Amino acid sequence: MPKIDRHDEIALNYIPEGGITYFFPTGKVTVPPRKITLFWGLIPHKIIKSESDAPYFVVTIPFNLFLGWRLPSTIVNRILGGEVVVETVESECRLDKPMFERWVSDMTGKQNQEAVSLEIQARILRLTKNMSVSEAKPTAILNPADASILERIVVYIAHNHNRPIKISDIGRAVGLHPDYANAIFKKAFGCTLSRYVAEERIGQVKRKLILTDMSITQIAFECGFNSISRFNNTFFNICGQTPRCYREQNK
Repeated sequence: MPKIDRHDEIALNYIPEGGITYFFPTGKVTVPPRKITLFWGLIPHKIIKSESDAPYFVVTIPFNLFLGWRLPSTIVNRILGGEVVVETVESECRLDKPMFERWVSDMTGKQNQEAVSLEIQARILRLTKNMSVSEAKPTAILNPADASILERIVVYIAHNHNRPIKISDIGRAVGLHPDYANAIFKKAFGCTLSRYVAEERIGQVKRKLILTDMSITQIAFECGFNSISRFNNTFFNICGQTPRCYREQNK
């Protein structure tokens, strides 16, 4: 990971060998080997040390899907608050490597995708019972007030990105002046609300380009764009290629 990474998905990682140290905005987080970790990729992060050259597993869960699973608030609140959740029960972790390998095989072959989704949800439910945040928790990435605001902003965008929304709509939804809401968001995540809305929409577009046979125009309008030229410009700006090229490469 050559630079600081930030994405809107939830990251479920498994480190089979060695340990990994992440850099977060306010501290380092060391994850021991053979442990599952779960965190929100929107928190800027970077791997700064790895004790092994062996590959590790990363599952990225779309934010809307994660919220739709209605997981216990004990884990959802920790994730949205910027914490890194770590598995603590060794017996659970012994089963993880073959499970992640099967997920990779199924998703690569585009088979059993619904089963994989259910299995990931079940694994996180087990993690809820055996989690620790003290072993790998940055020191307050966000203060509680700002974390609450940011959570409401992201949830609002997740529920409304597929229709035309303005920064003023977001500010009104969370009870803040839009400039202040934008400033808090940019300070925490390094991008503006407009950019995040665009990235959320393009994330949905990419999934539909791969998983459906809908026309590109239909996908653009369904994901909240009201202009094809604006959609094409936004997609190229974020992805570095046209929607058609992206679909051809990933179908």
